[in-house]
Amino acid sequence: MEFTPKLTYKGRPLVRSKNEIYYGNLTDPYVIFMQILTTKEENGVQVADKVHVVLMSTDASKPLPERVVRQSAKNGLYSALDIGNIWLERALKEAKA
Repeated sequence: MEFTPKLTYKGRPLVRSKNEIYYGNLTDPYVIFMQILTTKEENGVQVADKVHVVLMSTDASKPLPERVVRQSAKNGLYSALDIGNIWLERALKEAKA
């Protein structure tokens, strides 16, 4: 049975567990890992404020520190998703070439 994600962004799955979000397919060579560092309240709702974004390899044969390709901190979840999507697109294009 094929996995069908409940939430996607630009055609790729988003999976969240507490303050961690994975963006992309784990079958691809790279995924984006985001960790929500701080939140703030807007209109009575908690929203992500600072987000740590990491482009990482899905190659399980490498130790975790060697899997990290790029990382950055962004203000807001949209900014984090936006830069993560750009990094992921570029990395997947290079992996196919």
